[in-house]
Amino acid sequence: MNSQSLPRPWDGPLRAVRAYPRRAPLTLAYVCLLLASHAWVVYGLSADRADTVLGYLSTNLDNLQDHPLPALLGSALFFDGTLTDVTSTDFIGTLITLGLGVCCFLAWVEYRWGKRRAAAVFLGGHVAATLLTAAVITVALQHGWYPTVVRQSLDYGVSYGAQTVLAVATLALPRWGRLPWAVFVLAWPLGGADWTTGPLPDFTTVGHLIAAVLGFGLLGVPAFRRRRVRTAGQPSAASDLGVR
Repeated sequence: MNSQSLPRPWDGPLRAVRAYPRRAPLTLAYVCLLLASHAWVVYGLSADRADTVLGYLSTNLDNLQDHPLPALLGSALFFDGTLTDVTSTDFIGTLITLGLGVCCFLAWVEYRWGKRRAAAVFLGGHVAATLLTAAVITVALQHGWYPTVVRQSLDYGVSYGAQTVLAVATLALPRWGRLPWAVFVLAWPLGGADWTTGPLPDFTTVGHLIAAVLGFGLLGVPAFRRRRVRTAGQPSAASDLGVR
């Protein structure tokens, strides 16, 4: 038997990497934009200037009341995490949100349903989870469950949209893996939750849980149960992107 004809363990990942720009161009462009904006803030701006930019784009209550559109859209142009401090919990969060949520599963959503629905899932989750979290914060402030400083808290990044995508990506897994994955999507934000301010966890944990619920809710929409129609001979998303 010709040994060269045997599949090698790295053939699948290499094939997925080669197909990535063709199968998920929107996701690839977005990832490049996120990396560029991260480098700009971390290395191109002074600390004070970076705080000013991110403070203006933060989706806290004051910004949502003063300039909602720049805050909602601008906050999705950055990710709150690290790519260098691999021993920190922030790096784990970056792997989950940017790595799995955006790089992997947003690409899968784009190939399965197309660019428009991928953008709708991500941005819809980002915006809806942000606004619903703002409503929770408003109620919590009225009851004294959160300190008033929460109104100006720094809150930006892709994690709410990524969390929605992670929930939708349950469909990418075999049936036996869907329940454990759903538990993981709901559980990982709770790992670092802060319950010291009252009956609710910190508002970012609330936002991630809301985003996950939104994503799971999309699984019941008939349009998201059907694959995009492909032409004859076109390879499947599983073969091209390395996921089921």
